[in-house]
Amino acid sequence: MQSEMLKNPLLIVILLWSIPWKIVALWKSARNNDKWWFGTFLFINLVAIPEILYIFYFNNKNVRKKSSPKKAENTN
Repeated sequence: MQSEMLKNPLLIVILLWSIPWKIVALWKSARNNDKWWFGTFLFINLVAIPEILYIFYFNNKNVRKKSSPKKAENTN
């Protein structure tokens, strides 16, 4: 049964597409302590769509929130 599944080229393309996205999203969500996102990526497989959204949209939003505001420079 498994050997038959691996003969399907579409399945192989989907796996090669989604696994790297999943790894990066899991790593970034763990580093940001986003437990809800981490659990979502770990247990739900939707061809990397949630992972890509997190990496390019939600992760960047969290980074901007956590960064400290720039100090105003004195112009004496």
